[in-house]
Amino acid sequence: MTEITRLLTDQDKLAESRLETIDSGPLADGQARMRVHRVALTANNITYAAFGHTPHLRYWDFFPVADEGWGQMPAWGFAEVEETTVEGIEPGECFYGFWPLATHLIVEPVRVSERGFYDGASHRLELVSAYNQYQRISTDAAYRPESENYQMLLRPLFITSFMLADFLEDNAFFGAKRILVSSASSKTAYGTVFCLQDRNDLEVIGLTSSANTGFVEGLGCYDRVVNYNDIKALDPGVPTLYVDFSGNDAVRETIHRHMADRLVHNCYAGSAHNHEHISETEWTLPGPAPKRYFAPDQIRKRNADWGPAEVTRRFNQAQLAFIERVQQPDSPWIHVQEHNGLMSAQSLIRSLVNGDVDPADGHVVKL
Repeated sequence: MTEITRLLTDQDKLAESRLETIDSGPLADGQARMRVHRVALTANNITYAAFGHTPHLRYWDFFPVADEGWGQMPAWGFAEVEETTVEGIEPGECFYGFWPLATHLIVEPVRVSERGFYDGASHRLELVSAYNQYQRISTDAAYRPESENYQMLLRPLFITSFMLADFLEDNAFFGAKRILVSSASSKTAYGTVFCLQDRNDLEVIGLTSSANTGFVEGLGCYDRVVNYNDIKALDPGVPTLYVDFSGNDAVRETIHRHMADRLVHNCYAGSAHNHEHISETEWTLPGPAPKRYFAPDQIRKRNADWGPAEVTRRFNQAQLAFIERVQQPDSPWIHVQEHNGLMSAQSLIRSLVNGDVDPADGHVVKL
């Protein structure tokens, strides 16, 4: 018998959590027990939890628990096979993927290949398949043992960034000459801008709070950095694309009223400040209603356009370049902070929910 310790989150009060220990019982045929050894925690995980009941996302459904109103917040990281009954999955092998905040996860590997496997558990079959895939580190061309922390922190965010930049380019930036990026200090935001760094035909402006202005200016990847309070000082006559990573209602309204019909597109890409959904039907502000961006949609399109192997090659190349940049010794963009155990994750999640984290820090929990 193996005991599993897991962190349960109150789905209505994300800063509240509790630890519990359960007995996993013996493995059935077709199962493997994975021991989770490290995960990354960022604002992205809070977004997963906040939107966990959304029909097309259903993040709470990946790792369900019996207690109504509670759930396991998902996180990206690494786990190794502790015990297995599945051919092609060997004890001691390490996999990268989507895990609960828990010491272990029992999976039902299907479609086992050189690359890895998918969890074929019945409750996951109707969920987004990208989150059910587990990658062997031994066959991952982008895996570097010395950069595990950065891969955990950045890969799930950077796939959003990489595909978002591609989505915008694919749509000729909707005719914009200027891009406004809110929550510019977030890793997903500046990851997107990193992917657009070679373009000279667009002005990319980072929008941020006064507290984060110095950090965002220090990144050096935005053409300009503008405080949220100074949005009205921008020239309203320039065709503008808004990439919304903050979900801030007041910022959105200010941009729409100031830019009006010169706002060519509102790309709703995240929600660092607001845990409520934006309605795309009941829209009363000037300019276009927000349109939700979902990375798997663009991935499916590019898989059809380029083939999965080429999509992976391009992404790996960009990801490795981004990881190299963020840990550049003379001007790092991220300082990794390691925490030990699930108890440390409780206070860290509370800080993330309340926005009490330094944007220059990347947080990793070692189990």
